[in-house]
Amino acid sequence: MTGYVNLLSLEPGDELPPLEKEPVTEIQLVRYAGASGDFNPIHTVDAVAKKAGLEGVIAHGMLVMGFAAQAVTRWVPNKNLKKLRARFVSMTRPGDVITITGKVLTKGIQDGKGFITAGFWARDQKGETKLEGGFEATID
Repeated sequence: MTGYVNLLSLEPGDELPPLEKEPVTEIQLVRYAGASGDFNPIHTVDAVAKKAGLEGVIAHGMLVMGFAAQAVTRWVPNKNLKKLRARFVSMTRPGDVITITGKVLTKGIQDGKGFITAGFWARDQKGETKLEGGFEATID
């Protein structure tokens, strides 16, 4: 995708262009652990994750949040983004292909400036929601 979404043309109900990520890999999780400082072994050591009652290693929630933030900042310039919120819904595992979709919820004028609010969802290849959230952005 090149350029941002034309915020002026958006209306409630409009869908935002999806962002599909490559499958999550165990190497990606090790790299993210190093970058984030989150070395909890449930993200990098299969035996530890299984001992903790999981089926195997799971992705860091904030990695998936980073995917969602990447989608939002492809839709909206950083200078226009005013609020961003997210809620973790379910675990992401190596091999999951995460796609972030979004939809405009409202459009209006507040304090003399145009704004939109939108929801977004990160789902895997099976349609399972991993994260959901929303954002508010001004319209120039």
